[in-house]
Amino acid sequence: MPHFVSHLEAAIDGTVLPFGTVANLHNGRPIWVRYDLDRVRAAVTPADIATRPPTLWRYRELLPLPAEVEPVTLGEGMTPLLHCPRLGKQLGLSNLYVKDESQLPTGSFKSRGMTAAVSVAKWLGVTRVALPTAGNAGGAAAAYAARAGIECFVFMPHDTPVVSQFEPHLYGAKAFRVNGLINDCGKIVKDGTDRMGWFDLSTLKEPYRLEGKKTMGLELAEQMGWDLPETIFYPTGGGTGLIGMWKAFAELRELGWLSSANPERQGGGEAHPLPGAQGSPGMPRLISCQAEGCAPIARAFERGERFAELFPNAHTVASGLRVPVAVGDFMILDAIRASGGTAEVGAEAKIGAWMKRASAAEGISVCPETAVCFDVLERMVAAGRVKQDERVVVFNTGAAPKYLEALPADLPRIDKDRVDWSLIAG
Repeated sequence: MPHFVSHLEAAIDGTVLPFGTVANLHNGRPIWVRYDLDRVRAAVTPADIATRPPTLWRYRELLPLPAEVEPVTLGEGMTPLLHCPRLGKQLGLSNLYVKDESQLPTGSFKSRGMTAAVSVAKWLGVTRVALPTAGNAGGAAAAYAARAGIECFVFMPHDTPVVSQFEPHLYGAKAFRVNGLINDCGKIVKDGTDRMGWFDLSTLKEPYRLEGKKTMGLELAEQMGWDLPETIFYPTGGGTGLIGMWKAFAELRELGWLSSANPERQGGGEAHPLPGAQGSPGMPRLISCQAEGCAPIARAFERGERFAELFPNAHTVASGLRVPVAVGDFMILDAIRASGGTAEVGAEAKIGAWMKRASAAEGISVCPETAVCFDVLERMVAAGRVKQDERVVVFNTGAAPKYLEALPADLPRIDKDRVDWSLIAG
């Protein structure tokens, strides 16, 4: 067989669906890609993967594109897992790491999802795609569509960061601003599917962006010696990355590749589920982080609900988190609870300060969504909910320069003829 996919599966009710045809939702909810993991186990080992080029596509047996089909790629390299001792010391942590997704081709983790989704779409004969975006997804979709020779339509809220407005235009997409939120943009995409003949590339409204995002978890496991950290902090908007990572960890555990899932956990302290959480031995706690101006997942988690209500009057400078309703809400909440984690809210007023504090401490280009994670992390450490010796990984999902409005820099001016050295000395 040219691929290792066994079937597609409806996430809401388990209905088995065929692979190899264009698919969006089932009963209005997302679809999983399922693999024949026995065949994967027989075909490849972690040692085999280590010999391959350091790109996202090194995990080909756990990705949906048939092996003989050339992917639509911009050279997605493995992103670095950076130890952050100075910032860790400030927070009271000895094992703080940042997985820096800002170094991907389009400056954010959206490259992962789009290389997979556009590759499969092209293989299936799609020639026109459309999606809503709150920021980085639009630029990434436009870039990969351009690479594939596919027509792309992008709809974004009118106040989307200016760089994210510029990118789809740069890559030749037909881009539009809408006087509403991302869910309003999503309705335009849905309503135009029959009229315009495009394929809906929205978050979790097709199965393959999730598979690309899953590689964050595969990479993390490999970079840690097929072990996993005790705790992961992840900024959550549509939630594809968080869901994808949890799927990756489950697949790796079933393959038997994870040392952390063995009875004798290798390295680091044993993670303990947060109070009231279920927990999964040897697997990380997932800490879903949202901004207080748009926190539907955190609110549903606190209420003990599986589905999240529309969050009213959503607003946050962390545009990637401004998702007032997520089609995969139950998948996010299921993963958080299964991991023994939690869903938390960061302060809107601290986003700019945390962008500067984290970036200045470690030289990493921290985006506003990740700044929310650091605010949550600081409070959880102070409350004793994260221990000093835990291996903590924070995902930096995008590059700070893509959010010029989030942290304006009003630099002092120097007169070249009368240099004020006291001003320079501070």
